[in-house]
Amino acid sequence: MSWVKSCFLPVALVCIALASCSIFAKEQPTPVYDVRSAVVVSAQKIPPAILAGVGDRVNAAINATVRTDVYPRVVLTIRILFVEKGQGFDKSRNVAKVSVDAASVDDGSVIAVSAFEVTSFSSSPTAADEILAEDIAARIRSAFSLSAGRA
Repeated sequence: MSWVKSCFLPVALVCIALASCSIFAKEQPTPVYDVRSAVVVSAQKIPPAILAGVGDRVNAAINATVRTDVYPRVVLTIRILFVEKGQGFDKSRNVAKVSVDAASVDDGSVIAVSAFEVTSFSSSPTAADEILAEDIAARIRSAFSLSAGRA
């Protein structure tokens, strides 16, 4: 038991020292772009309410965002890779996989890529598309520092 007590103090001091290092570490800022427009595409049969909902919400956010500094101008291509609705025990979980490319307005080269999965819950199949569209748009607004516009 005495070896436990003798080891505890050095281990505790090392843990405190490591934790204090994280306080001083600076988080790298994410790049900011001047998003000019967005288009939503899909290779599969995705419900039109999701495609239109994401497009309307993201473009409203683009129009509501005002940039005071000069940033690289980009256009977004939002690809909804697949949507699976009615998962889980109570059939309320809905999942979408999304990929977003930001292409330069100047030369068309892709300068940023983001991919993510969104999970939402809705017991109403009618509301599920709108909720999923809002959740996808919210992730895109967050990733590209867009204001929340009115759709």
